[in-house]
Amino acid sequence: MTGLSLLHSVSNFPPSNFPLSCSASRNGLLRRTAGGGSGFKQPRGVAAVRCCTGPAEAAQTNNRTATLKMGNDTLDICRVLNGMWQTSGGWGTIDRNDAVEAMLRHADAGLTTFDMADHYGPAEDLFGIFINRVRRERPPEYLETVRGLTKWAPPPVKMTRTFVQQSIDISRKRMDVESLDMLQFHWRDYNNPEYLDALMHLTDLKNKGKIKTIALTNFDTVRLEIILENGMPVVSNQVQHSIVDMRPQQRMAELCGISGVKLITYGTVMGGLLSEKYLDTNFRIPFSGPKLNTPSLQKYKRMVDAWGGWSLFQELLKTLKKIADKHAVSIPTVAVRYILDQPSVAGSMIGVRLGLSEHIKESNDVFSLALDQEDLQHIEHVTKKGKDLLNVTGDCGDEYRRA
Repeated sequence: MTGLSLLHSVSNFPPSNFPLSCSASRNGLLRRTAGGGSGFKQPRGVAAVRCCTGPAEAAQTNNRTATLKMGNDTLDICRVLNGMWQTSGGWGTIDRNDAVEAMLRHADAGLTTFDMADHYGPAEDLFGIFINRVRRERPPEYLETVRGLTKWAPPPVKMTRTFVQQSIDISRKRMDVESLDMLQFHWRDYNNPEYLDALMHLTDLKNKGKIKTIALTNFDTVRLEIILENGMPVVSNQVQHSIVDMRPQQRMAELCGISGVKLITYGTVMGGLLSEKYLDTNFRIPFSGPKLNTPSLQKYKRMVDAWGGWSLFQELLKTLKKIADKHAVSIPTVAVRYILDQPSVAGSMIGVRLGLSEHIKESNDVFSLALDQEDLQHIEHVTKKGKDLLNVTGDCGDEYRRA
C-alpha cells in the first residue's frame, strides 16, 4: 500500500496488541506492518465520519462539546479550547495566582478544556494548581467537565519503555493527576521511525491507566496513515488550521473522515491577526504598521505573506468584519466558527493570556453563531485568491521539519 491508499481501504481493525515487525521503506521512511500484511483497518466501533457540508448541518453542530473516540477510548472536550502556549514566555509576565484565577473564570464560563505542553513553561504546573482549586472549591460534577490536554515532544534519543514512562510520569506529577486526559505526541524527524516505538509504549501506558487517550500533534497525512495501519489508537491530530491555512481540508480531513480520527486546530485566529485590531493597517510604510511583538504574531504574519500578502489579508478582514457586524459578533468569533464547521474538526484553540487579557465572551459567542450560505460564499470569494499553502509549505506540520 502506498501514498493515500488508506483512503480506499476500510475493514476491521486488528487487535491493539498485535505484534509489530519492520519492513521495507516507503518514500524513504521505515514503516512497520502487522503480521506481515498491510492495509488500513477501521477500528471496531468507529463509524466513518460524515462531514459537515453546509450551513444547515453546521447549525446542528453548535453544541459545546465533541466526543473523541477510537475503539474503547473516549474523551469529551469543549469545542473551544483554551490554548496555553502563551504561558511559555514572549507574551508578557505571567503571575501564578492571577493565571489560576483566570483559568477558574474560563472554566466557570463553560470553557473547560485546557491545552498545554511539557515545554510550555509553567503550563502543566499551573494546571496542577488549578485542578486542586477545582477539587476543593467546586462540586464533583464540575470537576468531571474539566479536561487537561498536554503534549510531549521528546528529544532525539532512544525511545525505550523506561524513558517514555518517566517522561509521562513527569507530566502526571506536574498536572497532579493519576491519568492524563490526553497525551498529544509530536515527533521532529520522520527519518527516524522510532515514533512508532514511542507510540507503542504510550499505548502500554494507556492500558495501565496512566493516559486516557492518545493523540498526535503536527503529523502529516502519510505518517498518520502509517500510524493507523499499525493499530495505534490515536483519537485526534492537532494541526494548524485557519481561514488562511486550509491545508488540513485537502488530504488530512479525508483520511480522518474514513478513520474516525478528529482534528483539533490551533492558529485559528492566527495569533490575533484575524481580528479588528489589524483591520485597515499597513506595513508598507516603515514603522506605521501594528507591532508584531509576540511569537505567534510573527509566525502567522509569515503565513499571511506565504498565502497572498497583507493587501489580500486586508480584503479578507474587511469581508469578515461585514459578516461579524451582520451577526453582532467579532471577527475572531467568525474565524473560529468557520473552522469548527469544517469536516472532521472537533475543536479549535483560542490562546489565553492568563491574567493579562481575556476573551471569554467572544469564545462563548462561537457556540451561538451559525454562518449562512451567503457568509460562506463571501469568505471563499476572497480565500480562493490566495495561494494553496499545501504547495507552498507542504502538508500539516511540514513547516516545523524544514532543513
